[in-house]
Amino acid sequence: MLAIGIFSWFRGKDLDQDEAFQARIADPEQRKIVYGETGPSATLLGKTLTTSQWTAMWIFIGAIVVVAVLGAFPALRPVMAGKPMSMVLTIQMFMLMAGAFIVMFTKTDPGTIGKTEVFRAGMVAVVAVFGIAWMADTVFDAHLPELKAALTDLVKTQPWTYAIALLLVSKLVNSQAAAISAMVPVGLAIGVPPGFIVAFAAASYGYYILPTYPSDLAAIQFDRSGTTRIGKYVINHSFIIPGLIGVGTSCLIGYLLVSARGMI
Repeated sequence: MLAIGIFSWFRGKDLDQDEAFQARIADPEQRKIVYGETGPSATLLGKTLTTSQWTAMWIFIGAIVVVAVLGAFPALRPVMAGKPMSMVLTIQMFMLMAGAFIVMFTKTDPGTIGKTEVFRAGMVAVVAVFGIAWMADTVFDAHLPELKAALTDLVKTQPWTYAIALLLVSKLVNSQAAAISAMVPVGLAIGVPPGFIVAFAAASYGYYILPTYPSDLAAIQFDRSGTTRIGKYVINHSFIIPGLIGVGTSCLIGYLLVSARGMI
């Protein structure tokens, strides 16, 4: 995180010196889009929130508390097929219920929700990530035996390549947990030293390689300055260098730590 922060600190130009940005806001309509109706100095400081806004906040916080309690005490969740209800379903149910309560108790016009910037950004992210996740999962499951066979020969002779294999698999399945659960048993089975597996655990974060994850897409949608973007070749987007720095630094430090402990 420190390495990414230092890189981001010195990255790019300030907006007042960015020629592309200044050319964009030279158009009054674009300036209005970038800065909004109230100008660049808009702030909530000193403003009084309405009762309905406070009500919406407390409903949302209440739903979070309930979800946290149900997560901490599985016995409180309904039992389905002999097991407590999945937390995935629990979170979905209570968040949808919180949204319904907010609409009901704050008298929010449902027709205005779809026009907000947050909703549009979220929907773009949801559609994109579902499409990519389903495609990746289908392809990965269909070719898992061939992938394991191809990786086995390489990782046996060059254990450090386990990190690259883990990184690529995490991007294919779009899940850190799925990448770890798929690759750790494979690594152990083919003789990768456990120290390497521990040291390179951070390589399971490969979401950023292609800008398809909800947080990436939402960030692009939210940034009205246009400086957070996907490049012409897709791979050259705003998140690729920070992501590589973060994973690379983490794996290097992990390697040094396990080496110091004599694990490899």
